[in-house]
Amino acid sequence: MNRTLNWLATGLLLSATTTAGAAASAGGQPGDPQQVTRTIEVVMHDNYFEPEQLSFAAGETVRLKVRNEGALVHEFNIGTAAMHEAHQGQMQMMVDHGVIRGDHLNRELMKMDMGGGHSMAHDHANSLLLEPGQEAELVWKFDHADHLEFACNVPGHYQAGMMGGIDVE
Repeated sequence: MNRTLNWLATGLLLSATTTAGAAASAGGQPGDPQQVTRTIEVVMHDNYFEPEQLSFAAGETVRLKVRNEGALVHEFNIGTAAMHEAHQGQMQMMVDHGVIRGDHLNRELMKMDMGGGHSMAHDHANSLLLEPGQEAELVWKFDHADHLEFACNVPGHYQAGMMGGIDVE
């Protein structure tokens, strides 16, 4: 019975946090690679990003090449402070269920059916989840003037200061 309630609660939390992650349009939207105006390299270290501040023009489409040079799994996620706060519950669930294991990801568990068509795939358009040594890119269009953050929401990392600012003017 407790296990059933845990799975139900997990499914509800995932549904709520997936909706928050899917609301990425608050900070823009996936961009067209043909419209990229520039490429920015971002390096993730253990509990900080380099650079720590990014600036873009409203309407600009950029390619963000992200590399994890830390010893732990890290996330690069674009959003508002409220979006990051909502997403942190999903990231904690990934740790609790053994998906994030310090320095690696259990990719089989990421496919786990959480019910209601949800999984722990971490496939949000505004986010990358990388193991040490991995790199990936995302193309993003910043639709309008805004102040956003890029952050790592692996439990404890945001709280330790692993975030940066994005100014869109």
